Amino acid sequence: MDWLTGIQNAINYIEEHLTEEIDYEEVAKEAACSNFYFQRIFGILCGISLGDYIRNRRLTLAGDELSASDDKVIDIALKYGYESPESFTRAFSRFHGVTPSEAKKDGSKLRSFSRISVKITLSGGSVMNYKIVEREAFDIIEKVETHSVEDSANAKSIPEFWSRSHQDGTVKTLMNVTTDRTFIFGVCYGNLPENAKTFDYSIAATYAKDAAVPEGFRRNTIPARTWAVFECKGAMPNAIQDLWHKIVSEFFPTSSYKPTYEIDIEAYSEGNMGDPEYYSEVWIPVVKC
Repeated sequence: MDWLTGIQNAINYIEEHLTEEIDYEEVAKEAACSNFYFQRIFGILCGISLGDYIRNRRLTLAGDELSASDDKVIDIALKYGYESPESFTRAFSRFHGVTPSEAKKDGSKLRSFSRISVKITLSGGSVMNYKIVEREAFDIIEKVETHSVEDSANAKSIPEFWSRSHQDGTVKTLMNVTTDRTFIFGVCYGNLPENAKTFDYSIAATYAKDAAVPEGFRRNTIPARTWAVFECKGAMPNAIQDLWHKIVSEFFPTSSYKPTYEIDIEAYSEGNMGDPEYYSEVWIPVVKC
């Protein structure tokens, strides 16, 4: 299964089950990847979290049905997964700007969030500097935190982790003890068991195998892999976010490689991260399609 076909199969599954309880694990299986990586890819590719997409589509269809039928508000609420008319009314009003009762009136203005269709669009060439690197296993020292898989909560919690780590001396400690000051890593561990609700993310640096580990850190080994290494130049976080979007929407759909969905690394150099010339990299383990 190719990259875009898998994502589209998952979206088709969602659309076919909007009036049922949707299991994110089952959605991810349609894309042949883990729940965590599917939600991550979906967010990067579509610019909206999986949970928000499902809510917006349900509220769109609910608005259509309220305006075009005589069905009761409570029946529509239950159909689209709301346990009470009150919770449905709150969500509906936030989305549409009118209450469900007002939506039944002629001329009531409603919002529509359309179904996503994944396609390759040729809109002008983008240049991505990358290389395929065979790298032996290497040791790192890392500060690890656990983050939520659900509903893109990690899009907020991981930047907060980085902010704390700059303030509490974590990054300084890593730079003082590392065997290579070229990069500080953000390591995302995505090889998760089924139905996992959390994943580990670490701030890390390379480290000697036999060196003492400072309190609050752990030593780990990054396995030997074939890596697609993408160069990034520009101020954070926009530059690396833009690069991720190109990787997901342009590189993997058209390349002869696919990700292993087990781990990925963002490599940050020393320097001013707000500088337009700031350099970083994204490392993704890959296999031949």
